[in-house]
Amino acid sequence: MANELVLLDFWPSPFGMRVRIALAEKEVEYEYRDEDLKNKSEFLLKMNPVHKKIPVLVHNNKPINESLIIVQYIDEVWSDKKPLLPSDPHQRAVARFWADFVDKKIYDSGRKVWTSKDAEQEAAKKEFIENLKVLEAELGDKAYFGGDTFGYVDVAFIPFYSWFYAYEKLGNFSIEESCPKIIEWAKRCLQRETVAKALPDQNKVYDFILMLKKAYGI
Repeated sequence: MANELVLLDFWPSPFGMRVRIALAEKEVEYEYRDEDLKNKSEFLLKMNPVHKKIPVLVHNNKPINESLIIVQYIDEVWSDKKPLLPSDPHQRAVARFWADFVDKKIYDSGRKVWTSKDAEQEAAKKEFIENLKVLEAELGDKAYFGGDTFGYVDVAFIPFYSWFYAYEKLGNFSIEESCPKIIEWAKRCLQRETVAKALPDQNKVYDFILMLKKAYGI
């Protein structure tokens, strides 16, 4: 298949990191374009006119939007490489459920941790840890969410690890104390070159969030 492939992204975005990891897992070459979200390119606005958000994967001038949909698309198009989603329909549905859980629970509760303070922040931290514990229970004693092999749910969730340090620093709490298996899993994922190269330095993400807090007047 002809591969004119462009990824419109923004370096600290966990959603963009998913796509980078998936492409790396499939050993697909692409052009990376880091967007200025305060001054979005005409190309981004043209490729994602509905949400006007990153990431967008543009394959032969056809856009694919929303990170989980992009990861599924990558898995289907480059099917000759190791699959990310299970072949069994029920297991595939379960994997999609947990990736959706990450989107609906981890992102939102994590955001509340760094955008709030005092009692509101305490509630946000409690909610965030409770959500992580749900994922930890699903992980159990498995190496990865899908079992012995790194797959779709791992791709969906591991980018948020790059934000954990900022959550902990700004919320004054320890994720490892409450969810040690999640941290063990994250370190296991980071041993993969595909993950290690896609995730930015946690201190850099922390500095970025401090800048955001200042910009938002938080």
